[in-house]
Amino acid sequence: MDSRFAIYFFMMGWSDTYLNDCPTDCFAVTEAPERVHIQYGDTYFQEDIIGDEIFVSYDIPRRYGAVQPTIGASLTSDNDLWVGAGGKWSSERISDGPFFVEVSLMPGLYLQGDGPDLGFPVQWRGALGAGVNFGDAGSLSMFFDHRSNANATELNPGIETVGIRLSYRLE
Repeated sequence: MDSRFAIYFFMMGWSDTYLNDCPTDCFAVTEAPERVHIQYGDTYFQEDIIGDEIFVSYDIPRRYGAVQPTIGASLTSDNDLWVGAGGKWSSERISDGPFFVEVSLMPGLYLQGDGPDLGFPVQWRGALGAGVNFGDAGSLSMFFDHRSNANATELNPGIETVGIRLSYRLE
């Protein structure tokens, strides 16, 4: 796995939690926006575009400190399926402006269709996105994500997706 996503996720999530939550209760459960995300992008394997991917995710309406639990599933045009759950950090929590950045880290199960052999069925999905909120209705963002098995086996080529995400607030 490209460990930069894990480093970004932990840096942002823990720093935000420490600075904003630890004076009272570091991992207090608080309300968070409940959202559904639909994203579409090009899938890259070893720097070549190999197809498209649809990814649908759901943000659970609570946070533990600065981290919001999220679940998701993706399907590529090669019929590769990935399903996972993890956490997400967003600058929306600390900024009132319309623009935001977010980082997520989600372990999941990869079921290979006609796509590449990624070496192991457990794949970590790290993502970095930036976008704009449209009030309480939703947001539009660009994203980059990387999936790999975090060196669980010698074969760990990884796969990336670059695309666009439309988010809808359910509240």
